[in-house]
Amino acid sequence: MNPVVLVAISSFFFLQSVVFLGGVEAATKVTNKAVAKGNSQIIVMGLVYCDICYNNTFSKHSYFLPGAEVKIDCIFQAVSPRTSEHISFSVNRTTNRYGVYKLEIPSVEGIKCAEDSAIVSSCQASLMWSSSSACNVPGYKSTSNEIAVKSKQANLCIYSLNALNFRPSKRDVKLCGKKK
Repeated sequence: MNPVVLVAISSFFFLQSVVFLGGVEAATKVTNKAVAKGNSQIIVMGLVYCDICYNNTFSKHSYFLPGAEVKIDCIFQAVSPRTSEHISFSVNRTTNRYGVYKLEIPSVEGIKCAEDSAIVSSCQASLMWSSSSACNVPGYKSTSNEIAVKSKQANLCIYSLNALNFRPSKRDVKLCGKKK
């Protein structure tokens, strides 16, 4: 599946999880507090799926994996005329029922992600383990690209990472056909 389509799907599931976890109103309050301070809210997200047919794309036989563990490593660099600071961290996250993992960074002093030259970032996610014994062989095990989405809302940035996948231990030839 095209990476742009996967980003659109993951964005949909992200919005669903925001509504599920307390609503848009709660998310807006957090964002408004960060904006009032002049700081940024940064969200790093991606998804994990089971690649049944071993083709490294989301196909009609694929499904999203809830409960998969993902490690997220990020480095943010705040650039201003007077200072240059680096913020780096590594965290583990578990995918929700839609296969989406998410890290919310509510406020980072000195980083205004909505300004093009104010932030240089790099985030990568890696598979740790699968919650499914039927689909636990790593396929794409770490991300290499990210898409930054700057919200129309001031200082809200969403970094959407490429999809990761696990595979079953054996490819089902009856279901998927012979490899090309």
